[in-house]
Amino acid sequence: MSATSINILIGGEAGQGLVTIGQLMAKALVRGGYHVLVNQDYMSRVRGGHNFFAIRTGPEPIHCATEDVDILVAMNEETIEKHRKQLTERSIVVAGESMDTSDLNNVLKVPFKELASKELFHNVVALGVLGSAICSDISILENLLSQTFAKKGQEIVDANLDVLRKSYDWVKEQDYDFACIPPASDDGVERVMMNGNEAIAMGALAAGANFLSFYPMTPSTSVALTLIGKGAPLGLRAEQMEDEIAAVNMALGASWAGARPVVTTSGGGFALMVEGISLAGITETPLVMILVQRPGPATGLPTRTEQGDLNLALYAGHGEFPRAIFAPGSADDCFELTHRAFDLTERYQTPMYVLSDQYLADAYTAIEPFDLNGLPEVAGPVLEPENAKEYKRYALGESCVSPRAIPGFSEALVKVDSDEHDEHGHIVEDAENRVAQNSKRLCKGCELWEETIPPSYYGEDEPDMLFVCWGSSVGPCLEAMEAFDGKAAVLHFRQVFPLKEDQFMPYLEKAGTVVSVEGNATGQFARLLRQETGFEISSFILRFDGRPLTSRYILAGLESIR
Repeated sequence: MSATSINILIGGEAGQGLVTIGQLMAKALVRGGYHVLVNQDYMSRVRGGHNFFAIRTGPEPIHCATEDVDILVAMNEETIEKHRKQLTERSIVVAGESMDTSDLNNVLKVPFKELASKELFHNVVALGVLGSAICSDISILENLLSQTFAKKGQEIVDANLDVLRKSYDWVKEQDYDFACIPPASDDGVERVMMNGNEAIAMGALAAGANFLSFYPMTPSTSVALTLIGKGAPLGLRAEQMEDEIAAVNMALGASWAGARPVVTTSGGGFALMVEGISLAGITETPLVMILVQRPGPATGLPTRTEQGDLNLALYAGHGEFPRAIFAPGSADDCFELTHRAFDLTERYQTPMYVLSDQYLADAYTAIEPFDLNGLPEVAGPVLEPENAKEYKRYALGESCVSPRAIPGFSEALVKVDSDEHDEHGHIVEDAENRVAQNSKRLCKGCELWEETIPPSYYGEDEPDMLFVCWGSSVGPCLEAMEAFDGKAAVLHFRQVFPLKEDQFMPYLEKAGTVVSVEGNATGQFARLLRQETGFEISSFILRFDGRPLTSRYILAGLESIR
């Protein structure tokens, strides 16, 4: 846990420019050399409701969000009421002049109308006041504002800069008590600000993804939007379909024709795609699915977070076919694991899933630029098979994987069918053929199992307390481990299926108390562990109220376990 971090919470209604203030402030901090972790909380509506944009920042890496608020920027009175219990002894509140703050001690009452004649600029006033209060470098904020409004013309840029400078200077004349943010460490490392969904899109593009079919669904939509925005110059073609069933089937068609497609969705959309996923299984068609989780069932809480779709991804599809499920815990993981999913789906010709969640999707962090030169080359199909005239799409041989030719690139006749088929792709109901083809497909699962990514282990050997987690739960667990009074460790799974027992069983067997920490109500991953290994975890810390796990939540949960 970073002892020098501060948590800034900007709250108000949808439509008040909270995201603009938050993103500019977070970006300014990253450019100033600080680490950040952003937690966004918003309601499923276009305007109104209470939303907030929280930035935890400091000179040291930050693992997770926190409940304490050091600077509360209230764009309306409801924000004060909602978050007053999170204020600490050192907190400062930034509020409008008309807001009732009579029972609060450390308040900057901001004359919004005096500093900006138009309400349109009130979010820039808030940005200037906030930046000044934490002693942020105004030149960084000026550059960011100039870049942000450059397309709107110099007049608009100048107007925003004028408001920013007046607001920044106004704070210097006020009497308030808040220590500046500690200086950033000058490690000379260049970092960029990116959230999980953006990193997934970058991972897909780095793997050569050139086709996207999707139906918009929160919180996955920004993966698609980033792919469209960044991928078009790279040749990516995108199609927003009429529904999720069409989206997955168009991707399969594109893959069969030689494209490298990606499909993005969330739980409800993924449920509709299940038949198409089965089709990918029997036709042995490469397919990468990006499933960004939110609480269900049905519409559930569409703008909040949960790790409730592991079972859905694990068992999606009828019949039996192999798959791998990756669960990133950071933006770096999002990039790396998405790239890996593309490589594996090409090599094994079976569906691969990247299972993220809303918290990670919206969580901006400061990361080092990705090393594209260090990435392995993604496999591809066979464009010119040997003896093309005798080509068999589903050939049985020593390998579990048949050479995949693309129609039109050679004289090979490439057939495909959703029915059971023989080596040529003809429909065959012969029992012996069924066993041979099904066994060939399942055989790929054994080779996939050999390539399983081992879980990451952090902390003490033979700990008294071992937190077992997957996906985005790793940050809160690491912070809880550091705050734990005793020997603690974290076992984090970035790949949740298949599981390779010898990679982690020694850790489980050496630990005192093993606790499963998950963002769902039933401990889905702990149940999977028991199913696959026989090891039973009997202690759980589960969160399923739509809010992200925090270290405090985990440590409080331990009280009921001990």
